[in-house]
Amino acid sequence: MPLRADARRNRQRVLEAAEIVLARDGVAAKMEKIAQQAGVGVGTVYRHFQTKETLIAAIMRARLSSLVAEATVLGEAPDPGPALFAFFTRMVTQSRTKRTFSDALAAAGIDIAPQTRGAGLELQAALEVPLRRAQEAGAVREDVDVKELTALMAGVSAAAERVGWDEEVQDKALALVFDGLRPR
Repeated sequence: MPLRADARRNRQRVLEAAEIVLARDGVAAKMEKIAQQAGVGVGTVYRHFQTKETLIAAIMRARLSSLVAEATVLGEAPDPGPALFAFFTRMVTQSRTKRTFSDALAAAGIDIAPQTRGAGLELQAALEVPLRRAQEAGAVREDVDVKELTALMAGVSAAAERVGWDEEVQDKALALVFDGLRPR
C-alpha cells in the first residue's frame, strides 16, 4: 500500500536528517537524535526504519537512485562524451565529500552491500546508453563496456573516499582515467 503524502514527507525528512546526524555523529548516533533533527517523533523513525542498518541502507539506495535518475537523463545529453565524464567527476566528488559517513559504517562493521546491490545494477544499466552514445561520438574507446566503466567509477570513487583526496589529486587522477578511456 502506498504511503500517504504526509508519511512520504516524514520518511524523506528522516532520511535527510539521518544523513546529517550520521555524518556528524557516526553510526553511534541515536535514533532519537535523528528524530529530533527531522522534527518528528522517534516512533515515526522506527515506523519507517526498524533498525539503524535499514535506515542506512535506505540512505544509500536513495543516493544510488539519484545517480540512476541522473544517468538516465545523461543518455539524452547533446554532447555525450563531456556529459559522461562530468557525471563520472560528480560521482567521485560526491564520494570524496561523503567520506565520514562511509568510515563510520566500516568502523561499525555494517555491510549494506546486500541491501543496495540492486540499485548498483540499476546504475550500471542506466549507464549503457550514455556510454554507447559517448562511444558513437568518438569520445570513449569502443572496447570499453559498461561493467568496466562502472568498475572504474567505483574504484576511483572508493579511492577518493578512503584516502580523502584534495581537489588537485582528484583532478589529476580523473585526467589519467579519462585519458585511458579516450580513443587512441
